Amino acid sequence: MIDATSNNRSNRNGLSRRTALKGIGAAAGLMAGPGFVRYAGAQTSAPIRIGFQAHRTGIGAAYGRWYERTTNAAVKAINAAGGINGRPLEIVVEDDGTDPKRGAEVVEKFANQHKVDLVFGTLFSHVVVGSAPTAGELKMPYYVVSEGYHVASGKLNRYVVQPGITDVRSQVTSMAPWVSSNLGRKATMIFPDYAFGHDHRDFFTAAMKAQGAEVIAQVAIPPTESSFTRYFPQIPRETEVLYHVMVGPAVLTFVKELGEFYGSNRPEIFGFIDSLEAVDMASPGLEFLEGTYFWEGMPRYLQADVGDAERAYRDAVGIDENGASKDDPQDVSTAAHMFGCWETLYVIKAAMEAVDYKGPQDRAKVIEATEAMTEFPAGLEHPQGRKIFNGKIHQCFGHQNISLVKDGRLEVIHRTAIEDGMYQPEADYTSMSF
Repeated sequence: MIDATSNNRSNRNGLSRRTALKGIGAAAGLMAGPGFVRYAGAQTSAPIRIGFQAHRTGIGAAYGRWYERTTNAAVKAINAAGGINGRPLEIVVEDDGTDPKRGAEVVEKFANQHKVDLVFGTLFSHVVVGSAPTAGELKMPYYVVSEGYHVASGKLNRYVVQPGITDVRSQVTSMAPWVSSNLGRKATMIFPDYAFGHDHRDFFTAAMKAQGAEVIAQVAIPPTESSFTRYFPQIPRETEVLYHVMVGPAVLTFVKELGEFYGSNRPEIFGFIDSLEAVDMASPGLEFLEGTYFWEGMPRYLQADVGDAERAYRDAVGIDENGASKDDPQDVSTAAHMFGCWETLYVIKAAMEAVDYKGPQDRAKVIEATEAMTEFPAGLEHPQGRKIFNGKIHQCFGHQNISLVKDGRLEVIHRTAIEDGMYQPEADYTSMSF
């Protein structure tokens, strides 16, 4: 990996199970056998360079740190298994500060200064929206790991793809039937006041209405807010279920103050784990969360029925059974999101290998190869689970998890079907020119 911020320099679905296991084992620190050769002709093979747009600072820093760790683990696994088309994969990192203006500058720097093959990794939706036009102008493939509906909406451009993580519209569409049937039919929403939060507001409200339920109040909070108590009186007394999703460095303060506001007399609570990503469930003041529910993209805690692929992924990234770093139990991961970096890199690998990628002249071909994909089987390349990909909207659809806080841990109690989160596409990027 090159840390540019500090100025330091198969088949369609990818690897076979046996080959990928060898790569992931190496990434987890296992020794390759005698005579193991990483790359065919490695001494003359130039690396494939991917620009990683990292949220190292700003409100997305906790996510950015774990996105970078997951990316490094995936690159190590891919390179240990022979790279991409026999070429090593190299990551060049630039910090975008979780800022849309800076994000656009980073994309331009990747293209014109670092000469990368494509750009990858962005999470926060306002940064994606701010950076995407520059990617389009520079004809730079831009693979984001974001969740916002901004990609699938068709409002961006053909160079922007989100193949490794589901979007908010899909997530809430699949969640609403369970929430309305099990927790309550009168919901109040608390969400961050920017694009990501607006997606929750709009699509959960519509999804609840489709179930004959209703959102009776919407409380928007600036994502940079540091105290939240003054917002809670806006929650109507008749609220049956409180839906919360919050982001940024003050998420622990948010959930603590929510507990102080309600005490033991609270409605049912359904949250998106964004409100607690990178936060220890055992933190003082979070006891009130016992018996509440969360959406998780990928479970933080190791579940009893976990398969080999997920175990291998967790070992490669270096997280323990509680979803914290094996090196530091206090360093809690952003497990519900960061898997998207791993999976997206394997999609990029498959697309590049499908077109026998040689260099920047093949960038459009890589996009077309991605658009041609339809399904990603569950396994070592996609440890979160099987996904369906719609090339017209550049968006994948997958399973979602509903977890219960039980004995201070998150236990998955419901897993949606992929079809639960599918919706009628409103765009077609394939009809756009390059």
